[in-house]
Amino acid sequence: MEYVVQTTNLSKRFGKESAVIGLDMKIRKGEIYGFLGPNGAGKTTTIRMLLGLMKASSGTIQIFEKDLNKEKINILKRVGSLVENPSYYPHLTAYENLEALRKILGVPKTRIHEVLEIVRLTEVANKKVKGFSLGMKQRLGIAASLLNSPELLILDEPTNGLDPSGIIEIRNLIKQLPAETGMTILISSHLLTEIDQMATTVGIVTKGKMIYQDSIESLRMYAQQKVLLKVSDSEQAWRSLLGNGIKADWEDGIILLSEHSDGKVAKAIHTLVHEGYSIYRVEEEKRSLEDIFLQMTTREKVI
Repeated sequence: MEYVVQTTNLSKRFGKESAVIGLDMKIRKGEIYGFLGPNGAGKTTTIRMLLGLMKASSGTIQIFEKDLNKEKINILKRVGSLVENPSYYPHLTAYENLEALRKILGVPKTRIHEVLEIVRLTEVANKKVKGFSLGMKQRLGIAASLLNSPELLILDEPTNGLDPSGIIEIRNLIKQLPAETGMTILISSHLLTEIDQMATTVGIVTKGKMIYQDSIESLRMYAQQKVLLKVSDSEQAWRSLLGNGIKADWEDGIILLSEHSDGKVAKAIHTLVHEGYSIYRVEEEKRSLEDIFLQMTTREKVI
């Protein structure tokens, strides 16, 4: 399987402080990879290392299956990025800003019109950037990152500071790029709700450590509802359910039913009553993705 980005035991220290610790990241071609973690978790430091803006203390980085240390220039020609706030000349128009960058990159002039169309700034191409809203400036920053038709796009907190309509605009733009161009995208955020609505894969980092890396669907599995049963002689009751082919867990005197359709719950209760156990309480436990994210990042539990 082709990995566009692969880091092995990647670490970064600043004096005695460790910002990134033994990070193993794997991003497949065509994915939207959500790089998620609280502020200060090490996301931007990792991104700076991926872009060659900062040297790793240890570990390796491979992009397009090539060593970043050995082939930095060739690799970065195929990468677009927007790290933190976009840089621009406020006294120039959107078109003029992109033209200045185009000359450095050596791409055709027609590419300016293409990227302005992609980020929906064509109508304000000749307006000075100092008059742009924050959302328009973010879109211009993404347009600049797309000028060289990158195969890998790295966006660091692209929705930071945007109003709801601006967030939706950027989100829709990011989601359409892999489908239309085959591009691979790494997007960092401290907001799980944002990543949940965009990413196909998620990597969660806290205190410099990767504590989770898998598909967004697998993460949602942790948020599945469970039904809790408080019954008499709970351990024996639990064993009785297992003996009757009903999947359940037993924890702290409580029976947990992971298969929680109405039919499964009714069967479990019928079985317990039939075998003489008293049912004291039946309740549904709901865990949101946010609950799981907070639990994982505060406990640093690797799953």
